[in-house]
Amino acid sequence: MTKSGSASAASKPSSGRSSRASAAKKEYLSLLRELDRRRRTNQLAAYRPYLRQAEFHAAGATNRERLFMAGNQLGKTRAGGAEWAMHLTGRYPRWWQGKVFDAAVRLWAAGVTGEGTRDNPQRILLGPPQQPAAWGTGMIPADAIVSTMAGRAPGAFDSVVVRWGGGGDVQADESVLSFKSYEKGREKWQGETLHGVWFDEEPPLDIYSEGLTRTNATGGITIVTFTPLLGMSDVVLLFLSAEEVGTMGRG
Repeated sequence: MTKSGSASAASKPSSGRSSRASAAKKEYLSLLRELDRRRRTNQLAAYRPYLRQAEFHAAGATNRERLFMAGNQLGKTRAGGAEWAMHLTGRYPRWWQGKVFDAAVRLWAAGVTGEGTRDNPQRILLGPPQQPAAWGTGMIPADAIVSTMAGRAPGAFDSVVVRWGGGGDVQADESVLSFKSYEKGREKWQGETLHGVWFDEEPPLDIYSEGLTRTNATGGITIVTFTPLLGMSDVVLLFLSAEEVGTMGRG
């Protein structure tokens, strides 16, 4: 009895250490999950542009119209999404040298078709359209998304209301982002007054001109991000100098 009692008493400290270790492990795993959730739902905070992206952003400080033309998978749409998320939320990082809006904004993001807009700019801004549980994992931080309005295509949004400001002495307000497509024609682009239009993929000239007109009253901006598939189109020529056009022609 004495030996058995001694053995039982000696095992208690070991059991206590095991419980503490198990609790510490659970707390550690819980912390990792929370860190991963914060990372996934606030991609904007981690955005760091490479040189060409940084130059594209910085050009917005002095240019109302900008073009980011590059090959596939080189971060064009990601750059456009990051900038649009900054304007919508008012959350500009310390390294930012581009355009700054000092109040809530009304912005459009557009693609060739409704499905193309959903699968590209909307995906970058809000997360995978096919996975509702992952909405809020795009460039717009999840805690800034106030409400959404569904579009016609499955998983597509018509518009999103985004919380702007609210930090420090900045009074909170709401920005509005709407999604458009070129296929609807110029008439669907008329009437609205906007602070910015993002064309993801090359638009027809009449659509681009109408989008630019929407920003005239606010002194707003347009950005165009695409891979050049249409050659020396009218829209591309808008952004090239006579010298650049001549050089390309000789090439």
